[in-house]
Amino acid sequence: MLEAFGKSSNVPPEKQLALYGDYSLPAAAARILARHRGHIRTQKPHVAVANISKIVEATLKLSNRHGFQAMSLRDLAQAAGLSMGGLYSYFDGKETLLVMILGEVSSAAETLLEAAPDHLRDDPVAHLEWLIGMHVCLTEVMQPFFVFAYMEAKAFPPAARKRAIASEAATEAIFAKVLADGAARGVFKVDDPAFAAALIKPLLQDWYVKRPKYARRGVTAEAYAAGVSDFVLKALKAL
Repeated sequence: MLEAFGKSSNVPPEKQLALYGDYSLPAAAARILARHRGHIRTQKPHVAVANISKIVEATLKLSNRHGFQAMSLRDLAQAAGLSMGGLYSYFDGKETLLVMILGEVSSAAETLLEAAPDHLRDDPVAHLEWLIGMHVCLTEVMQPFFVFAYMEAKAFPPAARKRAIASEAATEAIFAKVLADGAARGVFKVDDPAFAAALIKPLLQDWYVKRPKYARRGVTAEAYAAGVSDFVLKALKAL
């Protein structure tokens, strides 16, 4: 078993995540295909996964440069190397594409954070450190997905905005449950676990939203995870 990320494990994020699943772009594309199989007209899975990968990668890049709302489907088709007809084989419009990407972001986060090893569940401190470390790992490996979800949130249509809010609430609930467990065991001093979880979330978001700031300071993902864990545990009087 690898050490908790951020605790001098010297194991890169992608290898840490490999214990719990594949979070590469092709794997994300395969999950999107499985989730939306009924709406995707391409029959050969390997062709569909390859093209979904191109579409998602191009969408994230174009959105980062110009914004999702400003991105035209014609620009997307050109960037992905597909015809307009080919593009429409995968979705019927930008809102469906948005739902595909947001669905993968929320599913990846919730599935991973719910996968804590059994031996950690009886140790709130170790469990919380694991959650922080794995969140940093995931957003390091899937950074373009998470930056997209964060930066485009204000412009989401109502249905997508509702999905994004629900995803954030689900993530916070996972943290709040561990905080409540720690408080019940007398390990953490926290009166409102849900509020404390809401305060932890921006610390985790800062890693992928303000990456250039930490790059200039020479802060690695591992160091960031360790720093957040130390800060949070001291605030909870666990250190």
